[in-house]
Amino acid sequence: QVGRDVRRSAFQPEELARLFMELHAKRLVQGLFLSSGIAGNASSTMERMIKTVDILRRRYEFKGYVHLKMLPGATFDCVEAACKLANRVSVNMEAPTAHHLAKLSSRKDIYDGILEPMRWVKRLTAANEKLAPAGQTTQFVVGAAGETDQDILHTTAGLYREIGLRRVYFSAYYSVGDPRLEAVRPAPPMREHRLYEADWLLRVYRFSPQEVELALGKNGHLSLKNDPKLSIAQRQPWLYPVDVNRATYDQLLRVPGIGPTSANRILEARKEHSITSLEQLKKMRVVTRRAGRFIWLPGMTSLGKQTSFMDQVDDQEASGIPALAEALG
Repeated sequence: QVGRDVRRSAFQPEELARLFMELHAKRLVQGLFLSSGIAGNASSTMERMIKTVDILRRRYEFKGYVHLKMLPGATFDCVEAACKLANRVSVNMEAPTAHHLAKLSSRKDIYDGILEPMRWVKRLTAANEKLAPAGQTTQFVVGAAGETDQDILHTTAGLYREIGLRRVYFSAYYSVGDPRLEAVRPAPPMREHRLYEADWLLRVYRFSPQEVELALGKNGHLSLKNDPKLSIAQRQPWLYPVDVNRATYDQLLRVPGIGPTSANRILEARKEHSITSLEQLKKMRVVTRRAGRFIWLPGMTSLGKQTSFMDQVDDQEASGIPALAEALG
């Protein structure tokens, strides 16, 4: 951190490359995530990072995974070289707007230093699919600059749409001794979790940004109690119950308790036979305890009877935390 008076250390490119290969030979590491604080200026620091990866690729013939950070303010030549050497590149945005970023750093320029390199990567990879084949990502610090979840999600959706980011990461803020932020409370870990869930709806479930915004409260934040998908369903009661035997893939994905895997299993099963029971759905990994009041099956004459019947269903799915894709269902 810039403002902290602590001892700093650095590797030379040759020694860092050698150390990595020693660890790789011992099977202690499989890939490299390389970042750095800025020593001098962004471009000179990034040139040393690029040299490290170049040594790995050329001298050691390492063909494995490398994620290389692009430092805010680095030149186009550095970004291009990074894309040629790395599987994935990223530059951390940290805050959703210039106003919020100014609260965290007086040195970072969100337009020229962060968004412009992202656009360079988009242009380079569009022209040559072999460059940075795993795409580019970014990260937001959650809760440090007084931003709302709405601010973060609005910018996240814009980055997916305009820049084509592969994904966005979120990191809940906690104090590391910066006097400028000493009055800022740590962000609840659940807030970070809810943002990941909302992001999953955008990236994987194909929800529109407008749909995801339905999960926001009047204060611009996601509920810490309910997951975003449940909140969205509760805001649109006219869409339910969904007929499991007629619904499209996208309609099934909008049912709490149904994720991509279970939705595909439902579609495949329907090619052979109708689905007539919750037990069948449970075998397809539908979280029936959550889905019950949002679906319709033959024999369910009303939502009330459906809900009553659900009270008798074994609640095994409710214990433990399933894989994220299905948990969001």
